[in-house]
Amino acid sequence: MADSTTTLLPETPTLSPRRRWWARARTSFFWMVVIAFALRFGIIVIGHTYKFRTSDQNFGFGWEMGRIGRAMAEGRGFSDPFQAQTGATAWEPPLYPFLIAGVFRLFGIYSHASAFVLLTINSIFSALTCIPIFLVARRCFGEKVAVGSAWTWALLPYIAYWCTRWVWETSLSALLLTTILLLALKMEEKDGLKQWLQFGLLWGIAALNSPVLLSFLPVSGLWGWYHRWKRGKRSLAGVVAASVIFFACLAPWLVRNHQTFGKFVFLRSNFGAELRMGNGPGADGTWMWFLHPTQNVYEMRLYQRMGEIAYIAQRKQEAVDWIKQDPGRFLGVSLKKFVYYWAGMPKTSEFPPPELKNSLFLASSILCFWGLARALRKRKPGVWLMFLLILSYPAVYYVVFPHARYRHPIDPEIGILGIFLLCEAEKKGRKPKETRQPG
Repeated sequence: MADSTTTLLPETPTLSPRRRWWARARTSFFWMVVIAFALRFGIIVIGHTYKFRTSDQNFGFGWEMGRIGRAMAEGRGFSDPFQAQTGATAWEPPLYPFLIAGVFRLFGIYSHASAFVLLTINSIFSALTCIPIFLVARRCFGEKVAVGSAWTWALLPYIAYWCTRWVWETSLSALLLTTILLLALKMEEKDGLKQWLQFGLLWGIAALNSPVLLSFLPVSGLWGWYHRWKRGKRSLAGVVAASVIFFACLAPWLVRNHQTFGKFVFLRSNFGAELRMGNGPGADGTWMWFLHPTQNVYEMRLYQRMGEIAYIAQRKQEAVDWIKQDPGRFLGVSLKKFVYYWAGMPKTSEFPPPELKNSLFLASSILCFWGLARALRKRKPGVWLMFLLILSYPAVYYVVFPHARYRHPIDPEIGILGIFLLCEAEKKGRKPKETRQPG
């Protein structure tokens, strides 16, 4: 006779629809990018961030890049970075002003439609950055850190600020720099010229977008070569190919600058002016905005009278003379710039309260440095390249002047290191489960 007692097997827990979706979406590039973009697009639409003020003759709409974009859209060429028609310029690098000019021609100069389109394009750049963030973090620290880092980038309102309110190259710079970091980390794996050609092309685009990114070029190139050399792989042909592609990207702009100004101008011309606006009598570690030609009638007249190249050379000489006369003062001011770069600028706005904003800014920097130190101690793969990026990229701003926006291109790496530290703390704080003894 069969036993009437039925043996009950433990039921497999059924995940809720929301948990099933998250189990699939947590590592899905599609959902990361779509949700990140939807959040940013919503901020633009709901917050009306495309409505820039017009009281400054639309200068806040793209600033110098917007002015140059307007000049090109009106048929005057790459010129006039300020209010007046001052002629040809190299004050800004070419890539983003050309983008602005194209949008202006299609949707109107300084129109709401143009602002909407440009901020939407920025939001696409920002959303796409989730992908290299995930891949870099997974390669260096594992999937858990990768998921946390990519979704933090996708959902954090601070990250969305720059792409939804600034018509500038900032979001594209973050995407390019993180993608280049990923490519450098993977350089040792594959043979052939394809990855080297990609490397040269990405660096060419990055240079035309923001020359300050080039501070990471020697580091990333040497990293790729060294790790290939350790594996016994040849790199000479690849280095030559990458260099050819890189200089081919730059050549048309360099030729244009030489023909326009009668001398060699590398990508952009304004370093001397920026150096003076951070160094000189009254320097306190912040941007001395009152020396900018758009804010100072005397400077504007001097710029018009001397011409761009001579004006910038004079401003550079003034800064260099001040540095030579009082190097101790310069070092003290540079130390302030270092602090402001990582801890936040002194009071610049009433909302959000600068104390709160700077506290969060400083907290992210502390988590980054702490996470970096732990990762170096644990010898995580690729972390030395991340360290060299964080060391090299901000260096110019310790000399010139800092701004919260100048940190954004390395915010992906700052976020990855911060999430890594939090995951390490969670792992350390998790108590082992008690072993049940049979009753």
